[in-house]
Amino acid sequence: MNTKQENIIRTDYAEVMQKSYIDYAMSVIIARALPDVRDGLKPVQRRTLYDMYELGIRYDRPYRKCARIVGDTMGKYHPHGDSSIYEALVVMAQDFKKGKTLVDGHGNFGSIEGDGAAAMRYTEARLEKLTQEVFLGDLDKDVVDFVPNFDETEKEPAVLPVRIPNLLVNGADGIAVGMATSIPPHNLSEVVDAVKAYMKNNEISVKGLMRYLKGPDFPTGGIVVNKDDLLNIYETGTGKLRLRGKVEVEKLKGGRLQLVITEIPYTMLGANIGKFLNDVASLVETKKTTDIVDISNQSSKEGIRIVLELRRDTDVENLTNMLYKKTRLEDTFGVNMLAVADGRPETLSLKQVIEYHVDFLFEVTTRKYNTLLSKELEKKEIQEGLIKACDVIDLIIEILRGSKNREQVKKCLVEGITTDIKFKSKASEKAAKNLRFTERQATAILEMRLYKLIGLEVEALQAEYGETMKNIALYEDILNNYDSMAGVIIKELDGIKKEYGTKRRTAIENAEEVVYEEKKMEEMEVCFLMDRFGYTKIIDKSAYERNKEAAHAENKYIFTCMNTDKICIFTDSGRMHTIKVVDIPLVRFRDKGTPADNLSNYNSAEEQMLYVAPMAQVNNSVLLFVTAGSMCKLVEGNEFDVAKRTIASTKLAEGDRLIFVGASEEMEQVVLKSCNGYFLRFLKQEIPVKKKSAIGVRGMKLAEGDTLEHAYLLESHQEYTITCNDKPYSLNKVKLAKRDTKGVKPRL
Repeated sequence: MNTKQENIIRTDYAEVMQKSYIDYAMSVIIARALPDVRDGLKPVQRRTLYDMYELGIRYDRPYRKCARIVGDTMGKYHPHGDSSIYEALVVMAQDFKKGKTLVDGHGNFGSIEGDGAAAMRYTEARLEKLTQEVFLGDLDKDVVDFVPNFDETEKEPAVLPVRIPNLLVNGADGIAVGMATSIPPHNLSEVVDAVKAYMKNNEISVKGLMRYLKGPDFPTGGIVVNKDDLLNIYETGTGKLRLRGKVEVEKLKGGRLQLVITEIPYTMLGANIGKFLNDVASLVETKKTTDIVDISNQSSKEGIRIVLELRRDTDVENLTNMLYKKTRLEDTFGVNMLAVADGRPETLSLKQVIEYHVDFLFEVTTRKYNTLLSKELEKKEIQEGLIKACDVIDLIIEILRGSKNREQVKKCLVEGITTDIKFKSKASEKAAKNLRFTERQATAILEMRLYKLIGLEVEALQAEYGETMKNIALYEDILNNYDSMAGVIIKELDGIKKEYGTKRRTAIENAEEVVYEEKKMEEMEVCFLMDRFGYTKIIDKSAYERNKEAAHAENKYIFTCMNTDKICIFTDSGRMHTIKVVDIPLVRFRDKGTPADNLSNYNSAEEQMLYVAPMAQVNNSVLLFVTAGSMCKLVEGNEFDVAKRTIASTKLAEGDRLIFVGASEEMEQVVLKSCNGYFLRFLKQEIPVKKKSAIGVRGMKLAEGDTLEHAYLLESHQEYTITCNDKPYSLNKVKLAKRDTKGVKPRL
């Protein structure tokens, strides 16, 4: 029998969920998505670089397969998906994404146009010299804390001893839970100058720092055009940068010009270059501009080169402004300088980022020189022992020869114990009792080789001792004097700037809002054609006149309209979709049209067209709406003249659908036909004019299970014949009755 008492802890489910979710959120924020302000790295980046360092994949050694690096990182330090590790590795090797690449990639690491990197089994990598010297240089000097890895079988650095504010140099982007970071890259030389300025004057303002750090410096170049907003962005850590591509004008033979885009906004990286080309092509197709003759992407490893060939009389400035306005050649970059500081996420100003990093630099430098000092003090102790030993070397040799084992010698050297040691004289024994070497000195003496007793070697030992004393004095001065330590840090920063600094690539200026004067469209009459499959096109009126017979044979909807008009499409779902005539390609008569699905929100798989007409015609009409449930109404056409691309053209009862929409102003009678073969003819004036948001009134009394199949509009003297049960039937024969009656079933 189990007598053990179970201790059931009762708790509110909401509390458990809240605590679990907060734990998960903090794990994502701290351990995955956000960089640390000290080294500017996310955990996956830090672990990958450290693993490469541990594997010995240095900048001056051969490349190693990325699959090896990813596998080792995942097995030792980062127990997450291999794809996330490889993606981080790839990004650190892409010079078009990072201000300074941290990994030297060999093979296909993707392109600026959005091509992905090759699989990790094909690519190779090694550390960049910058990474090895500036990010990982002093790891052997106990400069940072090491923590256990996920299974406590290895140790990994909690942070890398990075000597530059990498958060600014390379920027960062990441999406956590409830927060995201987006920090633009900056110029290394300017960042170093800003750090030095802060170290010389801790009271410096953000505005003062910006005398050195002008603004972001994107690897893709481009232009930041809202210079005046930068101060507020750097003071608050949030804001929006307005970026533009760099456009140059080149002259061709014959006086023609071409626009050449040589630098793109950072936000246009990847697939957005292809989207930009498509957007420009769309502007040409929709006749928004007729100035562009040809578009070509001539980009290569040398850089971006997108060429737009222009007509002779092109207004280049206006066209450039149109590209800024209508495409991503001008874009915004949202800045949110969020990073992990003191173990928690914090939105930081420019000064705070530098402040945190400088504090980290002093901490790292202090630990480095404490380690170096302790090593020098250890050397000093040993050197003093060896120098002292050289002075009494004869006595030490006598002790060695008179002793039975190593322990006896050591006790004599350290404590002066001479028991069981044979001496040549009492004087030697008395001198031996006065020896007081330290443990470390005694060990060094016992391990000393005889050649060290040569005169020159003794002199070298004394010279080394002098050098050690100088180093001790230097290290103590650095550790005890703020200015000395600051001087060391600044000297290191100057060396980094000299070796790795580059010129600024992104221009920073104030530019006025783009003013684009859209050319007024030349108003002209065109012909609209739509076939039974919904393929739509616009042709010249003259082309229609030449092919009138073929046009009517092949198309369902044909009418003339102005190119400034809109086309209205009424569907059985009760919606009205509009298409601007200017958005429909103007083609030759035999060219295939464009599906209406591609030009509007109309979905041919879910709804059926009932009525298509130009907005100008709809405006001057009174439309009849009839539903399968026999609800009908008249609506003034001007109710449909709206700016939205899609609206509800009528209100439908649940389960009901439209079966007929048509212009009724010239018609006098309505005929309704049900699925069971009943017909009802009555005067149109019996149907009230309602708003488009009304359901309407009943047209025919339907038998149970019956629905309306079709509606017809007639003139009083018009002969209108339909096919019913495969036989011709004249609707004029239907007895004129009243609305809301049962109707008749003809004998055929």
